[in-house]
Amino acid sequence: MEDDLDRHARVGAVVLAGGTGARLGGADKASIEIGGTTLLERSLEALLDIDEVVVVGEPVPTSRPVTFTREDPAGGGPAAGLLAGLRAFPRTPTWLVVLAVDMPGVTTATVRRVTSGQRRDGALLVDDEGHRQPLCAVYVTAALVANRPPYEEEHGLPLHRLLDGLDLGEVPAEGIESRDVDSWADLRELRQHLDPGA
Repeated sequence: MEDDLDRHARVGAVVLAGGTGARLGGADKASIEIGGTTLLERSLEALLDIDEVVVVGEPVPTSRPVTFTREDPAGGGPAAGLLAGLRAFPRTPTWLVVLAVDMPGVTTATVRRVTSGQRRDGALLVDDEGHRQPLCAVYVTAALVANRPPYEEEHGLPLHRLLDGLDLGEVPAEGIESRDVDSWADLRELRQHLDPGA
């Protein structure tokens, strides 16, 4: 997959798994299972091609080595989580793949298509209604760093401000790739698609 971006580039991934799950009664989304596999493990499977993965969330046992971190203070939102994840790499990657833990329809094929669709500053998934999914995307790290506010202003930073002005390719979603788990109804529908025999 790194060849899709740049043969000599360092590629890392951040999984955002530290959300509050407010519309799920405070449930830990990362630990929710579909077909016997947690949403976190599904995310890690989708990122199989990427060697260095940082998970922004509480540490749990995983099937592959990852680095866990949290934004400080916790609950700062996806932009703060993304930036916290970026800081956790021993060496800053050139390209950063970002994936929300609550998108179980994303697969390795999805990630490969997104990383193949980048423009100057990256690419993101777009659903069939034209809505962008900035949490299933690849970004040029330098572009994010250039937009990053002072550290004390990261908490609560709207994600669109971090991405403002970036030249991003748009990759059409296939099937349920762009669907996320925002409610119990969403979870039931996604389970029907992904684990129809349950």
